[in-house]
Amino acid sequence: MTTLTMAPTLGDLLKFELNGNYNRESVTLKSGTSYALGSVLGKITASSKYRLSPAAEVEGDEGAETAVAVLIEAVDASAADKTGLVILRGPAIVSKTALVLDDTVDDTTKTTAKHTQLAAVGIIARDTA
Repeated sequence: MTTLTMAPTLGDLLKFELNGNYNRESVTLKSGTSYALGSVLGKITASSKYRLSPAAEVEGDEGAETAVAVLIEAVDASAADKTGLVILRGPAIVSKTALVLDDTVDDTTKTTAKHTQLAAVGIIARDTA
């Protein structure tokens, strides 16, 4: 018997937002990655592009180490920069389990730091059903 697996949906990630017209923005995602729904993003200071937020500063991508947005759609930017829709400001609540973190965010302390950074812009990560 074949087992079917559903991809995550916006409802799995976004549990509350005050107003989509206020909370959401279109941003430019840096090329080289296929971004999943729920990707935690940081903004590169020099280019104003967004990328997965690493645990520490990455040379050439300074500024992205601070999580400031959550991607609310999957975007394949493997070959070129692409536009993506994000939650950029709160009040908003997202599910912790639906967030997709950079590979360098590999322990509880680093994960908690990303949740705290998102909370600073009003995006609260919660354990939700």
